[in-house]
Amino acid sequence: MPRTFIKSPTKGPKHTPKALPMTNGKLRIKQVRSGIGKPQVQKDTLEALGLKHHQDEVVQQDSPSLRGQIKRVRHLLEVTAVAE
Repeated sequence: MPRTFIKSPTKGPKHTPKALPMTNGKLRIKQVRSGIGKPQVQKDTLEALGLKHHQDEVVQQDSPSLRGQIKRVRHLLEVTAVAE
């Protein structure tokens, strides 16, 4: 009998918040969950965003490429718009 494999169906958030609308401003990105135990691709994305450790925050200019990086690790981040 073949074995079915579901990796942790009960872990993680039930849903992720809706993405913020595209702006010309800046975004505050805060890492709220650790990258330990995550795939190397996600660890590399966190590093590319400038996040070095858990609870680290960076402010970056909003762009489509930044949105793609955020989407890849959205379960580890909290993103808010910065009022100028």
